[in-house]
Amino acid sequence: MIEDAVETYSDLFDIDQNLDRLVKNIELLNYLNPLNIEQEKKNFFACKYRFNPKFNYRKIKFNPYKMQRLFFSQRLERIEDEEIRKLYQNIIYEYSGLIQCIETIGKGKNFYYNSLKVFGTPKERDVENARFILHFEDENNTNTTINKHTASDAEAYFIAFGKRYNFDFNIKKSTNISAAAMVLNASETLLLKKNHMFSDNDLMVLANHEIGVHMVTTFNGKSQPLKIFSNGYVNNTETQEGLAVFSEYMSGCLTLKRMKELAYRVIAADSLIKGYDFKDTFDLLYSQYKLDREAAWQITLRVHRGGGFTKDYLYLTGLKKIYDYYYANKDMNILLTGKVTLEDTESIIKLQQLGLAHKSKHITDSFSENLNTNTKLDFILRNLK
Repeated sequence: MIEDAVETYSDLFDIDQNLDRLVKNIELLNYLNPLNIEQEKKNFFACKYRFNPKFNYRKIKFNPYKMQRLFFSQRLERIEDEEIRKLYQNIIYEYSGLIQCIETIGKGKNFYYNSLKVFGTPKERDVENARFILHFEDENNTNTTINKHTASDAEAYFIAFGKRYNFDFNIKKSTNISAAAMVLNASETLLLKKNHMFSDNDLMVLANHEIGVHMVTTFNGKSQPLKIFSNGYVNNTETQEGLAVFSEYMSGCLTLKRMKELAYRVIAADSLIKGYDFKDTFDLLYSQYKLDREAAWQITLRVHRGGGFTKDYLYLTGLKKIYDYYYANKDMNILLTGKVTLEDTESIIKLQQLGLAHKSKHITDSFSENLNTNTKLDFILRNLK
């Protein structure tokens, strides 16, 4: 059936493959993580948080102007189906926005404005949701929060966890990432923060989040006939991160502490639109919200890298949408077909019916049974706006 579809939609596959060749160069997070995080962290703590860090970033390995021209030179009029043509048109605009983000990393407000175009900014409702979560008293999770596992311990854990899935991925360690772990889609690599210490719950959270969802959608996307499933639909971040945090919930390792972390990310992302610089956001989290300085640094770094990166508020909005979707008894399988979005499920079904896509090869195992026993989390998630 796929062979017939390739022949019938040869123009579509030509354009899809052209875009695939181009998009391999523009993995935003590869460029966005500063190269000197640890040194600047030492400097920032040494100066008692009075001076903003000065981050260095990777050099761009492509010509942004030429890349933009190649994206917009695609002859989309050759795609006869109007709905599919519109899908690809929107995707080209999305990739163009990511190129503009990469081109302006480290250039202050220019990067922030480009980030706004691609990822948006928290609405007042999102900030209210964050404050609602922060009103709840902390739970006593002492046994899950003791950091006692090195990155090498974590690597062994993730290798063992990965055996439940029928795919192989790479694991590398780096000091130049802002998160404890992250997936690089293009190279099928799980990147671990080299000097990070992980708690028992961290390992469960990251395994279900990074491998159970991000790796699953990476390999599902790469198994699809059309490369857009691998390279990403427009605005897929909210759905993908929502699925990943929902996997934490379903596997029973989502805690109120973790929910509060997502809420603080919303507060921090919101501080950007208020004009806060790095030290202002850090002070907001450290002095006003009483976060310890490591946590305040980490969240501030995530939202200020590049010059102002708003993506982090989407974890909470995505989680709420996926939670409601699941409890409406809707098909979770379709959301795992690649780097896709909740809003494009009808488009995905149409592509499947035309023989241009197929169902998910790998399924997030935590979605088969709800292991969450924390009623407070359900109360919170049901009552988010």
